[in-house]
Amino acid sequence: MAKFTITVNGKKKTVDVDGDTPLLWALRDSLGLTGTKYGCGEGICGACVVHINKKAERSCSISIKDVEGKSITTIEGLAENPNHPIFKTWIDLEVSQCGYCQPGQIMTLAALLNEKKKPSKKEIEETMNGVLCRCGTYHRIHKAVDKLVEEN
Repeated sequence: MAKFTITVNGKKKTVDVDGDTPLLWALRDSLGLTGTKYGCGEGICGACVVHINKKAERSCSISIKDVEGKSITTIEGLAENPNHPIFKTWIDLEVSQCGYCQPGQIMTLAALLNEKKKPSKKEIEETMNGVLCRCGTYHRIHKAVDKLVEEN
């Protein structure tokens, strides 16, 4: 075990874990930030997306030693702004069903919109297709994304 200092949601945090521990487990088990979900453990499904230095990354496949000194934002950090347009749109359009993939969907979209105010349909599709929804609410997700891009 070793101590690693990371900045999570704007606050310095120290976790005492093995250096190869995935960031996902440090967030969930050591810091109690359970909004980031475990889906596949292989970086495929997207349920575990967080922002690392403002870029969407799969926290299940990045070790804690690789993020030391970097800035991490979780769904809890994004939710600190209750008026965030993504959250408002998600609620207005009743996007969520079970909600399990939603943190990954929201964090992926937030990173895309931070990078590009008006992404193309192709960019949206390529980006959002990387997050799997087991409930099949893709039509509501796409409707929300289209509304956000239109208003952006």
